[in-house]
Amino acid sequence: MITAKLRTMSWAIEDAFVNDGADYSSEDSSAFPAELTIPIDFGGLRLDQALARLFPRHSRSRVQTWVREGWVTLNDQTVDPKRKVWGGERLRVAPDDEPDRNGDEAEDIALEVVHEDLGLIVIDKPVGLVVHPGNGVTRGTLLNGLLHRFPELRGLPRAGIVHRLDKDTSGLLVVARTLEAQTDLVRQLQSRTVKRVYLAVVNGHPPMQGTIDAPIGRHPYHRTRMAVIEGGRDARTHFQVLERFDGAALVECRLETGRTHQIRVHLTHLGHPLVGDATYRRRTPSASGLADFSRQALHAHQLALVHPLSRLPMEWTSPLPADFADLLRRLRGEG
Repeated sequence: MITAKLRTMSWAIEDAFVNDGADYSSEDSSAFPAELTIPIDFGGLRLDQALARLFPRHSRSRVQTWVREGWVTLNDQTVDPKRKVWGGERLRVAPDDEPDRNGDEAEDIALEVVHEDLGLIVIDKPVGLVVHPGNGVTRGTLLNGLLHRFPELRGLPRAGIVHRLDKDTSGLLVVARTLEAQTDLVRQLQSRTVKRVYLAVVNGHPPMQGTIDAPIGRHPYHRTRMAVIEGGRDARTHFQVLERFDGAALVECRLETGRTHQIRVHLTHLGHPLVGDATYRRRTPSASGLADFSRQALHAHQLALVHPLSRLPMEWTSPLPADFADLLRRLRGEG
């Protein structure tokens, strides 16, 4: 049986960021299809590692997709991304997944932009806005709004979006404005140096602080849900109780990893599902008769990262949305 591993922790947020940006160069502007020879000094590398060095403007996951989809040939043959190269092989790269957002419509959707510069955009997403088209949703998304306000994003994969928030989760997310910035931000997320702090209202009385360390994967029976399962992807959520109420608590959560529905799944696994979370609350009654709260009580409150161009640390904070603030007032008995 998998259990949540709770351990006392210091709540200080690290100031150091790992990614120093030295592993790509803005000079790389190779056009596709590209044909070249594997350098001799790349001998012994895996193919995906060699590709990441040869095309540093693109993330490792992206070049792995090229190989898996058969868009990369080595000596005129498709190969596995883990195949080792020895130097001197003929390499051809002709990806069909080059950025193409022509199928997505630009729409005039109101977006709260809290920061924008040449490298990135920070959005304060409202409740109810879907981030990316999918699952039958083709219009009215954050991506559609971004394409209208920032037309240049049509040339980037996923219009520069590097991470997502659930439809009914409010708060901060970052969007890249260049391919170099997008690759760098993805690498910061992968190296777990991006600070993402959420506020959540949960049912019951969880421990004052700790870490939930439990793997997350697709639910074996309910395929639209995620769950803590054996063999899932590693996932860690650090939490601290900020305030207790009658049958509920305000909790600050810090993501170390970024799995789908991670906070919602982890807190449910701990036995303290989010107030208003119809998907993961199961049969747990809502605190203090607050079953009428219409969405999961989760807000992406703080975001911090190293700017992909200036290399300076940056941080943003989002105020609580009205419905979340009203929920806290009710729990405090303030009306």
